[in-house]
Amino acid sequence: MSQRDADSFISKNEREFILKALAEDVRLDGRRPNDMRKPKFQFSLDDRSCTVAQGSTRVMAVVSAALEAPYPDRPSEGPLRFNVEFSPMASPAFEPGKPGEDAIQVARLIERGLRQSGAVDQEALWVGAGRVRVWALRVDCHVLDHGGNLLDCCFLAALAALMAFRKPEVEVGGESGSEIIVHPPEVREPVPLTIHHLPVAVTFALFQAGDMLVADPTWKEEAAAAGSCTVVMNPAQEVCCVHKADGIGLSPEQFMRCVRLAGRQAEEVVAGLKKALEGHEVARVQVRGAGRGTGR
Repeated sequence: MSQRDADSFISKNEREFILKALAEDVRLDGRRPNDMRKPKFQFSLDDRSCTVAQGSTRVMAVVSAALEAPYPDRPSEGPLRFNVEFSPMASPAFEPGKPGEDAIQVARLIERGLRQSGAVDQEALWVGAGRVRVWALRVDCHVLDHGGNLLDCCFLAALAALMAFRKPEVEVGGESGSEIIVHPPEVREPVPLTIHHLPVAVTFALFQAGDMLVADPTWKEEAAAAGSCTVVMNPAQEVCCVHKADGIGLSPEQFMRCVRLAGRQAEEVVAGLKKALEGHEVARVQVRGAGRGTGR
């Protein structure tokens, strides 16, 4: 049984109950059709990871960095790579081993929304030296619990981790004048990434031939849906990318409704993310100050 088949298995009675409830603008968890589950953020104090929870869905994103030679066709840009892992402990539908088709599809959408949209300034990852080096970033998203809408949660976890990430301060010098000196955080304060805009993925499950849109669906709503549509937008109401995976099609009017709703949701999600980051920064400064005070 594939991940998609195993994950989509619900009984006929469950499907009919979900459809009947939605016809009355009610969902199993008490939300209205356009309501999202409020995301909760938990940042680590090592400047490299964040765990995001949306309802019972939890994803941890970890950012790692290494100095590498740049790609020949992009000598002034540092690469930004994404990987998504569906852990078997998150759902019995997921199998250990190499990422499956669904995980690869999620990773590609995150890449389109965060890298190809120019959200992260990759030229700021360049390190000038005799042997040109750049910071190569890798974001690994680990699905810890699957309660539906993994795509949005993985996307948001990757964005939050990149916003919280700090790369080491680098200096070019030494005896040769071209030596790359990487300063530890105890010596020099690490530097945040340059992020130009903040895209957010908003997924809708489609019901009633596309006339009923259900934002941030649970896994049972995904299984009962006739299709899905994901819109990646930033608070400036710019569409960064669109993903229409499968199922029924959408008319231009139905699609524009998805875009309008996604724009409002993006504003709310980014506002919550910024507020959580402000709280994290206060805790981070306190911990680092206490560490310096004790000589650690």
